[in-house]
Amino acid sequence: MADIVLNVEVRERTGTGGARDTRRAGLVPGVLYGGDKEPVAIAVRENEFRKALYTGKLLGHLVTLKHGKETQPVIAKAIDMHPVTDQPWHFDLYRVDAHQEIKIAVHLHFINHEASPGLKRGGTLNASLHELLVSCHADSIPDEIVVDLTGLTIGDNVRVSDLKLPAKVTAALDGDTVVASVAAAMGEDTTETDTGAPAEAAADEEPAAEEDSGEG
Repeated sequence: MADIVLNVEVRERTGTGGARDTRRAGLVPGVLYGGDKEPVAIAVRENEFRKALYTGKLLGHLVTLKHGKETQPVIAKAIDMHPVTDQPWHFDLYRVDAHQEIKIAVHLHFINHEASPGLKRGGTLNASLHELLVSCHADSIPDEIVVDLTGLTIGDNVRVSDLKLPAKVTAALDGDTVVASVAAAMGEDTTETDTGAPAEAAADEEPAAEEDSGEG
């Protein structure tokens, strides 16, 4: 079961006015969705909510909702913050079974930049994805998925099929989907090696061409 427990209260008032009153009382308003039950308006003490949020394991992870003596495994799918005060403003929780197969986006963590020859040459890492949609049990959601950049040169791609996923976790995207690529830095000439050999060959052939024309 999850490490984080959210003690919730059921809100009697909903709508803009109800949410405003909830915040004035020092709570964060939210809604519990999912399962075969109707949505329920809930609230969590702001200090408790912030503490859970700062662990980094609230959004997109299995947590335990507690109301009185009742508990329920849930997943936080959305958390809204006030754009000015950065105060937790609203959240959405979804009921799940701990062993239920779900699809969820997991953060990608790029490592070993210094072990990429392409990046060491001044290349640029272009990340096409910052999260990966995966399929797994609700109690097996990984904290992150590592993208190893070791050995990548200019023009190389990392695809979904290249990623090493935790046990019992599968990607919910096509394996050929590009996760990231290493591109040449602006203004860098990457054709020098390719064009050098033909140019030298052409130079070698010029004297022979001149001799032919002389014989004619």
